[in-house]
Amino acid sequence: MILALDMGNTNIVAGCLGDDDSIYFTERISTDRNKTELEYAVLLKTILELHDISGDDIKGAIIASVVPPLTHILKNALRKLLNCEPLVVGAGIKTGLNIHLDDPSTLGADLVVDSVAAMNIYGSPAIVIDMGTATTITVIDKDNTYIGGAIFPGVNVSVEALAAGTSLLPRVSLGAPKKHIATNTMDAIKSGIIYGEASRLDGMIDRFIEELGYDAKVVATGGLASVITPHCSHDITDDPELMLKGLKILYDKNN
Repeated sequence: MILALDMGNTNIVAGCLGDDDSIYFTERISTDRNKTELEYAVLLKTILELHDISGDDIKGAIIASVVPPLTHILKNALRKLLNCEPLVVGAGIKTGLNIHLDDPSTLGADLVVDSVAAMNIYGSPAIVIDMGTATTITVIDKDNTYIGGAIFPGVNVSVEALAAGTSLLPRVSLGAPKKHIATNTMDAIKSGIIYGEASRLDGMIDRFIEELGYDAKVVATGGLASVITPHCSHDITDDPELMLKGLKILYDKNN
């Protein structure tokens, strides 16, 4: 089996995947820029032990990171923990994905992995939505080419900004209210956050499909996808493990 790590700005998602692509577990730990490689090694060792997995059971590891200062630290943590050299998603890695951007080197590792997973599992063309600290929407056309996308603030960022930037509006839990037209402040905020975000996704999907000139499969992932996408009018497949599956595909392509 391999250990796959997806380091985002808020959380690190860790998962072990078998040779048959089965996922043994998925866990989240906080992304902490102050932690040392030893502290991360101890955290990962604890996760493995909780799932009765020994370091000797793991033949390889792969990292996708959007936090460059921590990439090397996490890589060294895996070196301490495992008897293997971790693979890092970046320049020179084989992806099978054509990238048509103004500057392909600026494409984030997370977007590469999501795109590779969607292309291999769901086929092309595909629109991939990843809802984390930022919400990203990326497009792979019918020729397996990454042609671009959009980035906007994630749901939690919007909630925090609303509470921090106003005197009277409180923080709210992310649950959909019963009505779109809310009759109290708490439900009004929830309506704006949940239904507003769903409407934004629907609108962006419509615009992307219009520019593509043909329909595309829509796949969503990330911690908040299951909260928002059920309220979208488009048919969206929610795959919370898309990133881990993509990391396994990339590991296999490069080994």
